[in-house]
Amino acid sequence: MGSKNKLKRFQENETFENVFQPKREELVEGNFKPKGNWSSEIFKNDNPIVLELGCGKGEYTVGLAQRYPNKNFIGIDIKGARFWRGAKTALEEGITNAKFIRTQIELIEYAFAENEVDEIWITFPDPQIKYKRTKHRMTNLQFLERYKKVLKPDGLMHLKTDSEFMHGYTLGLLHGAGYEVIYANHNVYKQEGSPEEVTQIQTFYENQYLEKDKAITYIRFKIN
Repeated sequence: MGSKNKLKRFQENETFENVFQPKREELVEGNFKPKGNWSSEIFKNDNPIVLELGCGKGEYTVGLAQRYPNKNFIGIDIKGARFWRGAKTALEEGITNAKFIRTQIELIEYAFAENEVDEIWITFPDPQIKYKRTKHRMTNLQFLERYKKVLKPDGLMHLKTDSEFMHGYTLGLLHGAGYEVIYANHNVYKQEGSPEEVTQIQTFYENQYLEKDKAITYIRFKIN
């Protein structure tokens, strides 16, 4: 994507009512007003709040929002030029239960209050295979502790990935930590009985993986 295109998208994001772009200081210093008020002030209902972390182009956030009108969805990514597409689609199609935040995932506890979130989806994260990159792996214990702070006690986690490494790593870590694995599938498109929200919503990159006959894996689990 050219720099002109990126700039145009950043400028458009500034005008979108469904996009929040807090500065790091605003979050860390506790001045991000939606925190603790997502239901009352932003969505103006008591429906469950579901996050998609590393939402990319926002297809999953928008797809889930269309599928589940009685839930509220928030896509989070540091790359605003990417989720511009999802945010624009949501506005064009009048999807009011989808919002986006431009921030780093490690700041999640500053964007949401304790017990404010019902579910978290992690879709196709970078597996960070090199050992030096493990601290950036989105299902490591440090990240799980962050998620735990904002999730309700019975909150659900979802991991959908094309990386067998990420799937195996996460399963091993969950079992080792004594967390509850509710469902695990090594190839959701080849096995019967896969959850519909896993197979009927696809991202741009997922379509490319499927064209190459790459297995898509899924884990549903609890960390509280």
